[in-house]
Amino acid sequence: MTSQSDALKLAIAAHWQKEPCGTRGISRLDRRAFFSLMERQRYAYEPHIERFAAFDEGRGKRILEIGVGAGSDFANWLRAGGRAIGIDMTDAAIQLTREHAEMDGLQAPLTRSDCEHLPFRTESFDIIYAYGVIHHSPDTRAAVNEIHRVLKPGGDAKVMIYHAPSIAGLMLWTLHCLLKLRPWKSPRWAVSNFLESPGTKVYTKAEARDLFASFARVDIETVLGTGDLLLMEQSQKYRNPFASLIWRLYPRWLIRRIGTRFGLGLLIRAVK
Repeated sequence: MTSQSDALKLAIAAHWQKEPCGTRGISRLDRRAFFSLMERQRYAYEPHIERFAAFDEGRGKRILEIGVGAGSDFANWLRAGGRAIGIDMTDAAIQLTREHAEMDGLQAPLTRSDCEHLPFRTESFDIIYAYGVIHHSPDTRAAVNEIHRVLKPGGDAKVMIYHAPSIAGLMLWTLHCLLKLRPWKSPRWAVSNFLESPGTKVYTKAEARDLFASFARVDIETVLGTGDLLLMEQSQKYRNPFASLIWRLYPRWLIRRIGTRFGLGLLIRAVK
């Protein structure tokens, strides 16, 4: 029989198979233009990624990227001279990332795998990178344990997971709980049911530190995400006149002025 966790993993994979991260709204007819625009948008909308990843630090090192998406970050690990390996749970991500790398004449060692059961030997990697991935896994703690297992002593884990409380979470709660007359539902419930794939989780800073307690040092930073600033292309369920008006009038300048305290992203650098 299929367990509840396995059924959730299938639903998560189906969501990302249909729409790999970062590809929404970008024409795929000209492949080089598609990958170029997707990459430019990623780093324009979330400029902290390049600083956090520090791709140049990967030169000559053995790197594992968990959840390659459409390959923008993975291509940059390869361009920087990293000996990178990538995993993802969908064929769509594997195919896109391979094509993305090949545009630059790079070979992309990729495999379809589950972050809760990494198919690598203990202490295999110098850097493990997972940006916006493991909070989708049914057992995020198991994923963190696997990251710790396959990371070399002294190695860096660079992980982004979603944060609570956040502006994006409050917006989802307002729309799907307060305005639908079920205010007793929590922002976590709203995120789990209406932000990206089903079962998506959020963590406070204290909860994140507990997740990574097995590491020798953990540094955490909050950042604004595209969901806080409504920078992403509207998905199908939000393509209506009311949502379009919100997207157009949304006070992004004010959200940036408030700062990152209530940002959706938790940037975690954990040293083993």
